Amino acid sequence: MEARVVDASVIAALVFGEPGSEEAERLLGDRALFAPFLMRYELAQVAVKKASRRPRKKRLILDALALAYDLDIEWVEVDFRAVAELALDEDLTAYDACYLFVSRSLGIPLVTFDMRLKRTSE
Repeated sequence: MEARVVDASVIAALVFGEPGSEEAERLLGDRALFAPFLMRYELAQVAVKKASRRPRKKRLILDALALAYDLDIEWVEVDFRAVAELALDEDLTAYDACYLFVSRSLGIPLVTFDMRLKRTSE
């Protein structure tokens, strides 16, 4: 089975039904997925933003967040010093560098809708 590191942009599109959800489904397919623990917090923040803009949909949004946490994703710890160095070397945020760190550490491709991060990971 192929493996991919996945970032929050792809999972958010998938579970919250955002534009790109069909593309996210295609990119992920039936692959083994890996992500840094950071993604759990990023997805929670996406849900907070969505629910604060649409309070009447709060329950649906939180249910979608729960679906994201139920996905079969292998959560990976990162070396924060190495992440900081990578962020500085590649001119990325520490958040984006976490995904790149996991991708490079495991030697598997990164799936993201962030074009800058995508270019850096190729």
